[in-house]
Amino acid sequence: MSPMVLSKRWLQTLTWLRVLWKFSRPHTIIGTSLSVTGLAMVALANASVGTPFSWLGFGGAIAAALVPSLCANLYIVGLNQLEDVDIDRINKPNLPLASGEFSRKEGLLIVWVTGALALILSAFQGTALWATVILSVAIGTVYSLPPFRLKRFPFWAALCIFGVRGIIVNLGFFLHFQQVLGGTQRLSPEVWALTGFVILFAFAIAIFKDIPDAEGDRQFKINTLTLRLGTQSVFEISRWVLTACYGLMIGLTAMGLISVQPLFLIAVHVGLLVWLWMRSAKVNLKSQQQISQFYQFIWKLFFLEYIIFPTACLWKG
Repeated sequence: MSPMVLSKRWLQTLTWLRVLWKFSRPHTIIGTSLSVTGLAMVALANASVGTPFSWLGFGGAIAAALVPSLCANLYIVGLNQLEDVDIDRINKPNLPLASGEFSRKEGLLIVWVTGALALILSAFQGTALWATVILSVAIGTVYSLPPFRLKRFPFWAALCIFGVRGIIVNLGFFLHFQQVLGGTQRLSPEVWALTGFVILFAFAIAIFKDIPDAEGDRQFKINTLTLRLGTQSVFEISRWVLTACYGLMIGLTAMGLISVQPLFLIAVHVGLLVWLWMRSAKVNLKSQQQISQFYQFIWKLFFLEYIIFPTACLWKG
């Protein structure tokens, strides 16, 4: 095979991988990766003194859990794109299926292969991980797929998103890594605190994400909260819910109800809360670009929590 042919095939492969990365919705992939790793660190911080431990072995366990989790993530976001091609041509025309970079056949193949891999690979790693993955996949399916298509209904759509991101992911992965560490499987106050924070945060994400998609949702009669209450109201609800997230974590820490490094956790959360309000005050709700940028900013705050909170847990001593 000539060098020119090899070079062309290599470029085609790189292009395909770039499109696959877009198809995977990178912000969700980053969120899943950080949440799995962060929950492993919280489980480690709660492990009993004297528990046999190897960083190499524990790192391998994290990597092994990440693979089916990311496959499940790709299945869920891919299925949503398959069902929303017409809407995405209005709301998100750069997505691979909407733009034509991937055919429907390619999208279906990716979705079903990753869905199968998620279920198979998680089944070999213990009950907690398998249950976490299968519940996430099941909820992701009824969220997007007819006849259920729960994304059409604001209450059920939000429940699906914060149910998976807030409850199933946090509790399931924490129990899985406790199992990996060989300790007693119990839910600590710290993981409950993080779960409460993420439930509220995921609810804010769930209702805010429909603001930039209002035009397409209106045309296809997806009755979102934004269409019911208006952009300004949903924006304010999201901002106050996020404020409650940080207030909850600051309050629990100040009362000594969770075992963390208190000065670090309180100071950082106060700083993030101030940043949130300063950033939100500058958003022009008539600008689609500014709304989308603020939505991505919210996701960045979500990512940060899975770095900040585990750090505070590990630093408690």
